[in-house]
Amino acid sequence: QLVESGGGSVQAGGSLRVSCVASGATNSDRFCMAWFRQAAGKEREAVGTIAHDGSTSVPDSMKGRFTISKDNANNTVNLMMNSLKPEDTAMYYCAASRGVASFSAMTYAYWGQGTQVTVS
Repeated sequence: QLVESGGGSVQAGGSLRVSCVASGATNSDRFCMAWFRQAAGKEREAVGTIAHDGSTSVPDSMKGRFTISKDNANNTVNLMMNSLKPEDTAMYYCAASRGVASFSAMTYAYWGQGTQVTVS
């Protein structure tokens, strides 16, 4: 089970951290983790991944603003977002996969319910 939290409304230029707690089957080093987002009328896109070995990856368009990290002690994956823009407004989803870390949503079999981020 994946449960996201931390979404909300923020002004442009501000920062926000969203978190995902993994429990049950997804609470395992066998899973790679990722954050995706989906804006209204748009496809779901990756904003960060963490591989089994802990290495992270962020799409070029978000490098320097978005940071993904994992807190193993609390089974939590965090996404720190800085210098937020109105176009970052979306539902943000946590995802887990037994496969390799990927920016493709099709890689991930486990999804949280999402947390809304609104930038105005």
